[in-house]
Amino acid sequence: MLHRAYSLITVKSFDPTLRTLEGIASTPTPDRMGDVIEPLGATFAADLPLLLFHDTRQPIGRVALEAPTAEGIAFRATLPDIQAPGKLRDRIEEAWESVKAGLIRGVSIGFRPLDNGIKALKTGGLHFTKTEILELSLVAVPANAEARIDTIKAIDLSYRNRRATAMNAQQTTGEQITGFTGMRTAKAARMAELMQTASAAGVTLDDPQSAEYDALQAEVESLDKHLARLSTLESTNRAAAVPAQGNSTQAAAASRTGSTQIFVRDNLPPGIEFARAVMCKLIAFQNQFQMSAVAVAKSRYPDNHRVIQYLERAAVAAGNTTDPSWAGALVDPTNLAADFLAWVRPQTIIGQFGTGAIPSLRRVPFNVAIAGQTSGGLGYWVGQGKAKPLTKYDFDRQVLPWTKVAAISVITEELARFSSPSAEQLVRDSLRDSVVERLDIDFVDPAHAATVNVSPASITNGVTPIASSGGTADDIRDDLAALIAAFVATNQNVASLVLITPNTVALALSLMRNSLGGREFDGIGVKGGTLEGIPVIASQYAHTAAAGNMLIAANASMIGLADDDVVTVEASREASLEMSDAPVGTADGTQAAVALVSMWQTNSIALRAERFINWKKLRGGAVSFINHITWGGAGS
Repeated sequence: MLHRAYSLITVKSFDPTLRTLEGIASTPTPDRMGDVIEPLGATFAADLPLLLFHDTRQPIGRVALEAPTAEGIAFRATLPDIQAPGKLRDRIEEAWESVKAGLIRGVSIGFRPLDNGIKALKTGGLHFTKTEILELSLVAVPANAEARIDTIKAIDLSYRNRRATAMNAQQTTGEQITGFTGMRTAKAARMAELMQTASAAGVTLDDPQSAEYDALQAEVESLDKHLARLSTLESTNRAAAVPAQGNSTQAAAASRTGSTQIFVRDNLPPGIEFARAVMCKLIAFQNQFQMSAVAVAKSRYPDNHRVIQYLERAAVAAGNTTDPSWAGALVDPTNLAADFLAWVRPQTIIGQFGTGAIPSLRRVPFNVAIAGQTSGGLGYWVGQGKAKPLTKYDFDRQVLPWTKVAAISVITEELARFSSPSAEQLVRDSLRDSVVERLDIDFVDPAHAATVNVSPASITNGVTPIASSGGTADDIRDDLAALIAAFVATNQNVASLVLITPNTVALALSLMRNSLGGREFDGIGVKGGTLEGIPVIASQYAHTAAAGNMLIAANASMIGLADDDVVTVEASREASLEMSDAPVGTADGTQAAVALVSMWQTNSIALRAERFINWKKLRGGAVSFINHITWGGAGS
């Protein structure tokens, strides 16, 4: 599927002889549809077609894109001067005159997302992280106000240098060297292409080609001189650099004044800093807060300012217009918890929705009524002058209230005291395991029913399973057809369909071979992938004792997810716990005679992790599943 991203044009000057357009093809700013295209993740050929209104039947020129930078992708397009009368000349003349007159004021890239190159944004748009740009078009309706045609001219080196200076004003010297090196590489490649084309035809460069080649050569020479100056500047800055003060936000702000700094940050695995903050809280708790968690952090991790800021976040002063570093005290604490959740999220079934090519669940707010669709609609053919039948949709109002998942894990006091990387990793993994298992089981277990104001029902709860046809390749295709038929019968769009199955089943499918020895189901592996073009999430929690191995088909766009993206951690040394994942205690405090383990007596600490999250099917028939599958010999 070809996607498009639109941009504005700004016409500054033009040259009627050499029809060259220069500007910005794409920027990372969200367009008016909420989508973001990552420039540094774009790939493209050295020579692309310039189209009119994305119509492949209306080519009007050629385009060369410059090396992507963090700010965007610049382009240089050329429209040929056709002398022979005819449709081609008329089309190009019309496009050229429309741009000159300001009637066409937009450019647009046509692109396709690459594998695992789409992420869902909280705003509802999409973040395209990996793309292949296929063409650039002149358009009349812009959507991105930053991508534009800056100039219509032959060559204007002075303006190009001014634009490059503005684009790189906020970049480091190293980033500027990378950007200008990419520009030089692209221009040198174009020069080589011009010469190779002429040599292959046995001719010399014509006048337009000669002018383009000479202009490119002048630009390459200018870039070489500029790169030499940047290299000298980088060496000078490196020699004059001093370490930044990181003990506090005030010291860091002061150290930035009047000199160049080197900022040092530990290259820690994801989630470790959050585990460090939890361990500092535990040690403070053990010492009955004779030493605060902040003091513990400063003692154990004096150079890890993110952990210290996270623990100091309650003491952030009110904002004012005289303290330029005030907002900085809020950024790292927020990122610290977000880093941990970003690490945990892909390890859950829920968190894999919206990653790569997997469609996203529909994000909804807590405690806000939303319309859920309970049936599909139909369209009708209508004769001339006849009344049009109405399409009937059934809706209901649904609310996802606050619900939280709480899980408890136990570590020893000795483990909490250690500051070694292995101890921190054990604490981090313990926090992860306590959250992941509960969420994944309750999201897919057919036996998990809703408890009002406590927990949501699983997406398979109340759904009648479909019997599996068997374990052969043909049986598997029959099972997939049966699943899809359940959605088609209710007029659902299957474009957002996602399959969930155990890792063992995904592995068994990847090992199946046809009569020629080739893979029967290419694209799937032990960690998921695609099955007959449908995205697959692999999780061993898609297996229960009652249902066996399951294949769950979920219409992601019809499942609502409310998540505040925060996890809180508390600790206790005095609690006595029933060390079981199925405690027999009841809400009124009565319980059977069970063995309780005292945290104080065993020198242990109980960690309780809580996360507010809820989900709900917004439409009946949004989920279908097959139980007790034995595909590829994977037992149920």
